[in-house]
Amino acid sequence: MLLNKVIRASVRSGIRLQSSTATAVNHTASSSGHSSSLGFSFELTEQQKEFQQLARRFAREEIVPAAPTYDRSGEYPFPIIKKAWELGLMNSHIPQDYGGMGLSIFDNCLITEELAYGCTGVQTAIEANSLGQMPVILAGNDAQKKKYLGRMTEEPLMCAYCVTEPGAGSDVASIKTRAEKVGDEYVVNGQKMWITNGGKANWYFLLARTNADPKCPTSKAFTGFVVEADSPGIQIGRKELNMGQRCSDTRGITFEDVRIPKENVLITEGAGFKIAMGAFDNTRPPVAAGATGLAQRALDEATNYALERKTFGKVIAEHQAVSFLLAEMAMKVELARMAYQRSAWEVDQGRRNTYYASIAKAFAGDIANQVATDAVQVFGGNGFNSDYPVEKLMRDAKIYQIYEGTAQIQRLIIAREHLGRYKK
Repeated sequence: MLLNKVIRASVRSGIRLQSSTATAVNHTASSSGHSSSLGFSFELTEQQKEFQQLARRFAREEIVPAAPTYDRSGEYPFPIIKKAWELGLMNSHIPQDYGGMGLSIFDNCLITEELAYGCTGVQTAIEANSLGQMPVILAGNDAQKKKYLGRMTEEPLMCAYCVTEPGAGSDVASIKTRAEKVGDEYVVNGQKMWITNGGKANWYFLLARTNADPKCPTSKAFTGFVVEADSPGIQIGRKELNMGQRCSDTRGITFEDVRIPKENVLITEGAGFKIAMGAFDNTRPPVAAGATGLAQRALDEATNYALERKTFGKVIAEHQAVSFLLAEMAMKVELARMAYQRSAWEVDQGRRNTYYASIAKAFAGDIANQVATDAVQVFGGNGFNSDYPVEKLMRDAKIYQIYEGTAQIQRLIIAREHLGRYKK
């Protein structure tokens, strides 16, 4: 078992101290541990290795043994989430001024990959916090950050990103939820769908239309709000029964005359679309890291099985057909890892990483599905059975081609960014 609660708290405090020291010493260097004077390097810092090892041990000892039970029951894994919070494996991207560790996106990706190795349902519940918090981190004023980010570091609370609607997924501009200004408040009416942590969140980031004119540009038609989850008029729907990542809490949320004070507007009225989309440049690298973690788990399970299962007098790993399959899987995992690390590194340098983030998200999502499917193939009939781990991985993988921008939307973004470079 892991350390007891007291020691966990001490470890978490130690990580905070290390992070603070590293930030002070390396203020002008890359937060990914690659000083510009050293040039290109694949070497992790000692601090990053510690984060990675802590998350890896937590995933192996706490998440992996519990994941099948949570998958069968669909129960929300709050006990595991609470332990992750105590160890500092959650909300680590929150700036130090608001109680967090202020880790880079790169560092968070290292943690995310390890947690996803254990179970992507658990990892998605944790990562949804990052998506919900990112608009506040990027666009919130000091008071908003202290109020909403600060509370996340004081106790294990969840938040959610409320943008998708029944009729508006990839086409965000089709959002129908309305927010009308009434005095010093906004009155919101509408319905959101497929909201991760929807029934567990303490607060929501909400995107709503504030300009009713259909000719109003998308960049000015929507406003971003922070909404308390217990606000009168909010109705939380049933937990959806999904194909995979079943312990993640996904729900529809209805807003009926929900009143939001004007103090909860992010930046200003009409800035919401840019805020909501800007968050993805920071959250898509961790999503890609999660997909890579699942793929690595599938590769490990398939490889270990291939070294044990025998046919025709030898282990199946010695059959060229199987060894080539494993080789293809390994290639894909390594390249997905490089893709998410590049995209995270770019945004940590303060550069616009939309192109790299979409490449990482699209590629890692695709290979997670391919590698999980191939793992089932290596297991043969056993892989089709729930007594073995790979059928769950195959079910869990599919959502990586859908949430936070479908595989097709990523290709639209990549094509736009790619062609834009040549048109200039």
